[in-house]
Amino acid sequence: MSVNTAAPAPPGPDSPSADERLLRTSPLRKLLARPELGSVVGALAVFVFFACVAGGFLHASSLSTVLYASSTIGIMAVPVALLMIGGEFDLSAGVMVTSSALISSMFSYQMTANVWVGAGVSLLVTLAIGAFNGFMLTRTKLPSFIVTLGTFLMLTGMNLGFTKLIDGTVSTKTIADMEGFPSARALFASTLTVGGVGFKVTILWWLALVAVASWVLLRTRVGNWIFAVGGNADAARAVGVPVAKTKIGLYMGVAFGAWISGQHLLFSFDAVQSGEGVGNELIYIIAAVIGGCLITGGYGSAVGSAVGALLFGMTSKGIVFAEWNPDWFKFFLGAMLLLATLLNTWVRKRAEATK
Repeated sequence: MSVNTAAPAPPGPDSPSADERLLRTSPLRKLLARPELGSVVGALAVFVFFACVAGGFLHASSLSTVLYASSTIGIMAVPVALLMIGGEFDLSAGVMVTSSALISSMFSYQMTANVWVGAGVSLLVTLAIGAFNGFMLTRTKLPSFIVTLGTFLMLTGMNLGFTKLIDGTVSTKTIADMEGFPSARALFASTLTVGGVGFKVTILWWLALVAVASWVLLRTRVGNWIFAVGGNADAARAVGVPVAKTKIGLYMGVAFGAWISGQHLLFSFDAVQSGEGVGNELIYIIAAVIGGCLITGGYGSAVGSAVGALLFGMTSKGIVFAEWNPDWFKFFLGAMLLLATLLNTWVRKRAEATK
C-alpha cells in the first residue's frame, strides 16, 4: 500500500523561514531607503515656491545664478558629506578655502613665479593641513570638534597674521598680470556660454566631484570602508578596515575641495581678503545634513549633499529675486535644517522598518 505525500510548498516571501537574501525589495522600499529622498522633496517644494512668488526665478540667467551659488557651496559640501558619513566633521573647512587662496597668491607674487607654481604649492600645503587634521584625530583620539576647532583658530590667525606680515595689509596684491594667470582663470573661474547664457565653470567642478564621490561610495571598497568607520569604527577595525587611513584620506578630500574653492576665489577676483571664509564651514555641514547625512555617521550620499547645496542656492537667490529682505535668509536656512533633519530621521526609520 502506497501513501502519496504532497511535497511541502516553498516558503513564501513573507514566511519566517524564507531567506531574507531572496526577498524582493519593492521600488517603493528602495526609494524610502535613499538618504537624499527628503532633500529632493524639499528641493522640489522650494523650486515650485520661488517659481510662483519670484517673477524672474525661472529665467535662464536666474537659474544660472542659482547654479553658481549652489556650486560654490557644493564643491565643499561633497567632501564634507563623505567625511560626515565617515563619522567626523571639519570646522576648519571654511577658513581652509581662504588659506589655499592666500598661499597661491602670496607665493606667486613674492617669488615672482608662474601662478601655476603658487597653485601647486598651495595644493601640497592644503593637503598637508587635511592630513594634519586626520593624523591628530586618529593619534590623539580627541573628538573631531576639538581637533578641527583648533585648526580653525590657527588658520584664522595665520591667514591674517601672514597677510599683514608679508603684504602689509589684510588683502593680497593682485596677480592678474603674472604669467599663467589667464590659463588658471580659464580652469578655475571662467564662464561658459550656452544658448546665450553664461554658466560658471565651478558648476562643472561641482558635478564632477559629485560623480566621483558617488562612484567611490557605491562602487569601490573604499566606499564600504567609509560607511563602516562611520557606522562603528571598532567593528570596522576588527574586520580589517584601515580606520586611521580612511579618516585621514577623508580629511585630505576636504582639503582638496578647499583647494579648488580657494583657487576659484583667487582667480575670480585677482586678490584675496584674509578674513574671508569664517562661518562657511557651518554652511557646508548644513548642506550635507539637509542632503541626508547623519551627524552620527554611517549614512548619507554625495548626491544628497548636492541637493542640499542646490537648496541653499535656490533659497539665497530666490529671496533676492522675490525682492524680500535678505535678513530673513538665515531664518529660512535654520528652518530648512530642522525640517530636513526631522524628515531624514523619519525616512531612516521607515527604511529600517521595511527591511
